[in-house]
Amino acid sequence: MPFDTAASRTGALHVLEAFAAGDDSRILPDAPVDAPAPFGAMDGAGYGELMAALRRALPDLERRDEILLAGPNRPDTRWTQHRAPTLVATLGSYMGTFRAPFADIPPTQGLVTLTYGEAHHIEDGRIQASWLLWDIAGLMRQAGCWPMGPSLGVPGHWPAPRGGHGLRLAPAEDAGSLDRVLAMHDALHLFDGENIDSMPMEAWAQDFMYYAAGNIGACRGLDGFRAHHQIPFLRAFPDRKGAGHFVRLSDGPFAVTGGDVLCPHTGADYFGIPATGRDLRFRVMDFYRFDETGRIAENWLPNDTIGLMAQMGVDVMARMRHLTGQPRRQL
Repeated sequence: MPFDTAASRTGALHVLEAFAAGDDSRILPDAPVDAPAPFGAMDGAGYGELMAALRRALPDLERRDEILLAGPNRPDTRWTQHRAPTLVATLGSYMGTFRAPFADIPPTQGLVTLTYGEAHHIEDGRIQASWLLWDIAGLMRQAGCWPMGPSLGVPGHWPAPRGGHGLRLAPAEDAGSLDRVLAMHDALHLFDGENIDSMPMEAWAQDFMYYAAGNIGACRGLDGFRAHHQIPFLRAFPDRKGAGHFVRLSDGPFAVTGGDVLCPHTGADYFGIPATGRDLRFRVMDFYRFDETGRIAENWLPNDTIGLMAQMGVDVMARMRHLTGQPRRQL
């Protein structure tokens, strides 16, 4: 599906909504699916079971997409796993009343939102492959069983794009958004290991907003971004580098990339965990909105906090179960 018509984009959105509502015919049973911790890799049938578990937990489940980008998936030779020629990338939240446990998180009997970033390969009205980043850590926070240290940024802030227009249901000419993102990524790799100003930040608007899921949190402007995310991350992982993208899309004033960051944990603590000396792999997606001057005005970061901490030797799920009355009772 080339996504070069409004009908094809609207059709893809309807596929995702129907699948979330329980129509498992919308996915190939053997479709490869990459999901975050604590779920891991699965097939399409497993993804259907995961959605069924979410519907049992949130019987009035509603899928709300705030950003939908679609089109050709620009190649990245660094990515050696499964890849799709065209993708739909979405950002939003599953919303509903939390009535039953999900991933062992106890229900609140009140309204919750499970924020997400997703990418899907859709052909002929069916999902062929999916990449998911659901903020399970954020759901723990809403349930009052947060098992980690405090976020340095502001948690839980995940708005729709300013001015709307995040649902790109009408095809648009390439505005060069992805090219600017990739150039910005190259600039970030100019960090000399000592001076934060060695990383050019001209691609960013002065008062840009940064919204990160998991245990990172939101911040505003260059000073906020550096203080609450960039400097702590660089101090912990001074030799970090990208390992390739499974998604690279440009759609009007929006772009998205998603993949793994290789993070040798040789520097300072991260999330309050001292340097482990381990080679970590951090799964993230980045959704970007550019302003009228061609600078990044907003950046959303779905990420697998729980999976990263597992590689650091911290079992977030076990800590959460302990806090909710399910401690380990054997070594």
